[in-house]
Amino acid sequence: MGKLDGKVAVITGATTGMALAGAKLFVDEGAHVFITGRRQDMLDEAVKQIGRNVTGVQGDAADLDDLDRLYDTVKREKGSLDVLWASAGGGAPAPLGEITEAQFDTWFGLNARGTLFTVQKALPLFNDGGSILMTGSNASLGAFPGWSVYAGSKAVQQAWARIWLNELKDRRIRVNVLTPGQVATAKQEELFDEATKRQFESLIPRGQMGRPDEIATAALFLASDDSSYVNGMELVADGGTTAI
Repeated sequence: MGKLDGKVAVITGATTGMALAGAKLFVDEGAHVFITGRRQDMLDEAVKQIGRNVTGVQGDAADLDDLDRLYDTVKREKGSLDVLWASAGGGAPAPLGEITEAQFDTWFGLNARGTLFTVQKALPLFNDGGSILMTGSNASLGAFPGWSVYAGSKAVQQAWARIWLNELKDRRIRVNVLTPGQVATAKQEELFDEATKRQFESLIPRGQMGRPDEIATAALFLASDDSSYVNGMELVADGGTTAI
C-alpha cells in the first residue's frame, strides 16, 4: 500500500530536478500527478520518464491564465485534488548596487506572486485534509552574497505557511515549506561553474551535494499522512549547511 494511494497531486515546475524526482516518487506511492513546465518538449520527456498516472500541462506558474488552464484540467480529469507542491521557481545572482527592476520583477513574479496564486487558485478543488507544500530555499536562511533578490522572494513563504494554515484550519489543510539547500540538478549546472559548485559544496558538512531523490523523500513526508501533525513548519533539507 502506497503512502498516497488514491490521491491527486499537482506539482508545478516538475520537468527536471527535485520536483521531477518527487513526481516519480508520488506516482510510485499511488498518486495521480499533474505536472507543469514551460517547455513542451521537456514536459513531454518528463511525462515519458514518469510513465503512468501522470498528466502534463504546459504552462508558466507566473502566468495566471496558465494556472487557470492547469486547474481546469485537474477539475475536468479528476474533479479535486489532495496535494499541491508549488515548486516552480528560479533565480540568478545580482549583488546589491547592480539589481535591476527586471530582475526583481522576474524573480518575485515567479517565486512569490506565482506561488501565491498557484495556491489560491487550487483552493476550490482542494479536498479537506489535504496538504500544501511550497519550495523555499536555504538562501533565505543564510547570507549568501549576491542572492538577496532570490532569497527575499523565497522568504515570504515562511510567513504565508503560518498565516494560511490558520485561514485553512477549518478545512484541515496543512501548509508547510520544504527548503532545500545545494542540490545537484541540471539548473545548477547552468548557473554555476565548477569552482562555484565546489565552493557551495564545501559549505555542506558531509562535503557532498544533495540529490534530487533526497528532496523527493522529504516532499513525500510532507505530502502524506506521515506528517499529519506537521503544520506551518519549514523543513530544511540542506545537509546542515545553515545549521553551522
